[in-house]
Amino acid sequence: MRVSRVQAEENRQTVINVASRLFREHGFDGIGLKDLMEASGLTQGAFYKQFASKEDLAVQASKRALESASCRWTTAATTNPEDPLGAVIGFYLSAGHRAERPDGCPVVALGSDAARHSAEVKASFETGIRTYLDVLERLISETQGEEFKSKAMVILSMMVGALTLSRIVNDPDLAQAFLDTTAAQVRNIAAA
Repeated sequence: MRVSRVQAEENRQTVINVASRLFREHGFDGIGLKDLMEASGLTQGAFYKQFASKEDLAVQASKRALESASCRWTTAATTNPEDPLGAVIGFYLSAGHRAERPDGCPVVALGSDAARHSAEVKASFETGIRTYLDVLERLISETQGEEFKSKAMVILSMMVGALTLSRIVNDPDLAQAFLDTTAAQVRNIAAA
């Protein structure tokens, strides 16, 4: 039975959404096409009608994951207009975000994987990272400080590093200490 163009596009979007979550949970190479398509409710044969390769899907899923993450940053910032930067820091460096592997930060979940993939996958991440930096620059410039571009880079690096380290360690107290210590230092840097 033939699938309409509308249904084919809906199927494609479903696969991208599912891949976005599963790649963050398992890594690009940690899940096969069969399992990915099964989780999408489609057959493996349908994959090749939608994507040129698994790498093509990795590009699309990375874009989707980074767009979703950027939206979460914006939402966090708008929920606290008195301290939008604090809201982003609080959301990002939280135990809840630490536990959100399938929906959490794609840079943390897939950064080292992306570094070993194609220029197209890296380009998706670069675009998302630039968006993170733009948000931070805007939020820092609203508080104070003239060197907000370099501060944004330092803050993003610290936040990504802290979340990564908090996910690596087994000790929950050490994991929380990475988040809390970094949150305090990020606030100091932003205010300086």
